[in-house]
Amino acid sequence: MLSTLAATTVAAHWVGPWGAGFGFLFLLIPLFWITVFVLIFTFAGRRWRRAAMARDGYGYGYGPRSASRSAESTLAERFAKGDIDEVEYRARLEVIRANRENQG
Repeated sequence: MLSTLAATTVAAHWVGPWGAGFGFLFLLIPLFWITVFVLIFTFAGRRWRRAAMARDGYGYGYGPRSASRSAESTLAERFAKGDIDEVEYRARLEVIRANRENQG
């Protein structure tokens, strides 16, 4: 009887208080949640950067999507603010569009 008690005590200390095979959960559960949070922040960061690039006029490449579109929007903003009149706006818009057609 004493040998059975000794063997049971050694076995209980060897496998832990929750039984055999569950000791690895102390590592897997935190690793799982760390992985989940890393994936969430990675994809959220990529979406945020992509939205910021689209907002600033950059496509998937390394430069502005369209310089003439940016020039047209800048010209439209100046016209809306009253910096330039309609005649000057239309003249500059024709120049911008003519340059775009000559380039592309």
